[in-house]
Amino acid sequence: MLRINELSLELGESTEKLKKAAADFIGVDVNDFTSFEVSRESIDSRKKNNIKMIYSVDVELDSGEADIAARFPINKVVHKERYKYVIPENKRTSQLRPVIVGFGPAGMLCGLILAKSGLCPIILERGNDVEQRQKDVNTFWYKRKLDTESNVQFGEGGAGTFSDGKLTTGIKDSRCKEVFNQLYLHGAPEEILYSARPHIGTDKLGGVVKNIREDIISMGGEVLFGCKLTDIIIANDFVHGVTYEDRNGNTKDLETDAVVMCIGHSARDTVKMLYEKGIRMEQKAFSVGTRIEHPQELINKAQYGSMWNDPRLGAADYKLSNHPLHGRGGYTFCMCPGGTVVAASSEEFGMVVNGMSEYARDGENANSAILVGIEPSYFEDDHPLSGIALQRQIERAGFNAGGSDYTAPAQLVGDFLKNTPSKRKGAVNPSCPTGVNFTDIHTVLPKVVTDTIADAIVAFDKKLNRYALPDAVLTAPESRSSSPVRILRDEFFQTNVRGLYPCGEGAGYAGGIVSAAVDGMRCAEAVLSDET
Repeated sequence: MLRINELSLELGESTEKLKKAAADFIGVDVNDFTSFEVSRESIDSRKKNNIKMIYSVDVELDSGEADIAARFPINKVVHKERYKYVIPENKRTSQLRPVIVGFGPAGMLCGLILAKSGLCPIILERGNDVEQRQKDVNTFWYKRKLDTESNVQFGEGGAGTFSDGKLTTGIKDSRCKEVFNQLYLHGAPEEILYSARPHIGTDKLGGVVKNIREDIISMGGEVLFGCKLTDIIIANDFVHGVTYEDRNGNTKDLETDAVVMCIGHSARDTVKMLYEKGIRMEQKAFSVGTRIEHPQELINKAQYGSMWNDPRLGAADYKLSNHPLHGRGGYTFCMCPGGTVVAASSEEFGMVVNGMSEYARDGENANSAILVGIEPSYFEDDHPLSGIALQRQIERAGFNAGGSDYTAPAQLVGDFLKNTPSKRKGAVNPSCPTGVNFTDIHTVLPKVVTDTIADAIVAFDKKLNRYALPDAVLTAPESRSSSPVRILRDEFFQTNVRGLYPCGEGAGYAGGIVSAAVDGMRCAEAVLSDET
């Protein structure tokens, strides 16, 4: 197979035009292609009056591929094998079924691999299935009644279900391709296979995760909703089972010798239980900050210039960072074009916000997190769970600043930069469904965070026109972008207790849907290898 990079086309040009461009580039006829596939599609908006589409394509010829590739720099044309994920050989000798705790991206892909290998995994999910979970979330958003077990953080699909379904990732692991393939096979839009900024949208994610669940069940797996892990049964430093509590309050034991902990970054009670059981863990840096909302039209104009309302371009996004020479850096994260800010609490008396977009990304506002890294040196002490304590402190400050009823504290950018409390909204309508209370978010976030965010906003304004719009809305706190704990594991992906596999974001080994799913695959492979 040949991968041909950096093919440039005008907006709206056809696939046939792209095939012709690829054939001309390598000096063959279109009819010589035995296969043709778009590998990557992106927008080049550097010249606002002449926006282009940039493609990478994969083609196959009957012969001569290596000779053709040899004529070009490797960044232009490369000869490579077509990727195909192969599940490793199952070397597991135990007759006990493996247990997966959590059914977010890590748990779903781990479950798929183990089910395809004939191991019939049992998956415990403390939250509800996606249909009931949506009802639970709506009850919180519109009636302010929080279900601490089924919410934006907990339930089928994990925290990513109520997000943009963003699939961008910084990891370089070939398994990413298989994650995309599986999401597509289970109902995600085809363009995630080639888009440079792939996303599914929260309105489509529910169907995808349900299809994955049904696929696992069809292969002999079980998914038990409303079932919260409460204990790990350990003897002689080996796992012998788990204890969980079902939705009716009944306590049950499951015998197993392999437990994959895909618990997500918000299962603080589970992490505490593991710590008390003697599972080794350490402090880990995490990020905290605020959501910022602009009119989507403003972002479109800043990114696309005179072509800002061309429907072929869709809602514009951005990714910005500020790294001063002798100062702390800030960066944008999980940018949601045409989306909404959402209340994402999972504990009583704590306020958390996140961002969400539907597939169409056609909402009035754009929103993104502005985050600042917090190192363990800022934690109160060296206890492994001190980062969780700091997160909780910030979230409770946010709850109080919002009015102690899950209204989110907010501030206009102009007031924030002047260190002046906001009294009312400006031209930008805040979108958080539980409402906002205009106040001073300096009272919510640590000073090192607010100072860094202020510097970042000013710097971002120089990169993206009118980013520091005085009426833009800051809503706080965004505190669950990553875990403040890392559960230690060895080269066999196990803890100091054999048979216990920490996995994904909650264990400190991932940061997003794709990286969590990949880590789920890696842990499934470790279970199959049966190394103890």
